[in-house]
Amino acid sequence: MKFGVVTFPGSNCDEDMIYTLGTLLGQKVERLWHKDTGLKGVDFVVLPGGFSYGDYLRSGAIARFSPIMQEVIAHGQRGGYVMGVCNGFQILCETPLLEGALLHNNTQKFICKNVFLKPVSKTAPISKSLDSGKAYKIPIAHGEGRFFAPDDMLKSIYDNDQVIFQYCDETGNVTDAANPNGALNNIAGITNKTKNVFGMMPHPERAADTNLGNTDGKLIFESILANI
Repeated sequence: MKFGVVTFPGSNCDEDMIYTLGTLLGQKVERLWHKDTGLKGVDFVVLPGGFSYGDYLRSGAIARFSPIMQEVIAHGQRGGYVMGVCNGFQILCETPLLEGALLHNNTQKFICKNVFLKPVSKTAPISKSLDSGKAYKIPIAHGEGRFFAPDDMLKSIYDNDQVIFQYCDETGNVTDAANPNGALNNIAGITNKTKNVFGMMPHPERAADTNLGNTDGKLIFESILANI
């Protein structure tokens, strides 16, 4: 599997992602720049976290128009794999690739802490191999992570098994108290209808190295590799 990690002005998790994919998981990784007009033959594109273009206007709204995004969108629409983490998820929701939107946290504050995730979709590669009875500890760091979708869109997302993660407590219970940002139905990540584009607010690449004392995030990447 050949991954491509895109760097936008303001990205700050690109090196974390490259290290996780290349060093910890032993995959081939290409560095992609936001002004590139090709994907260098990668199979899987990753949009990392950060603050692309300073999060001006709306998080992800400017990055969506970077030259490389035309190729990323085309790649996803023809069935190629794309993943957006945090700011990358925000960018994908500005494109036709993912539904819904990421609004300001209901606290109106930036939140940086560990949370717990419950895997939901059993058909999406990113969560298919995970234990739905286990709570996975993954860090978040965002100010605009509150997932929202209108009722008809939300129904379609559930009908198509597109919810990949929900915020939960450490025992796996999905509760209001475990919801860090007010996300609709505690939704922390979704996929598209064809299950080749994934977006999530928590950072699995920050929980993949044994030196950090938590490798729950590595399991998420291993699920992707096992199922595509």
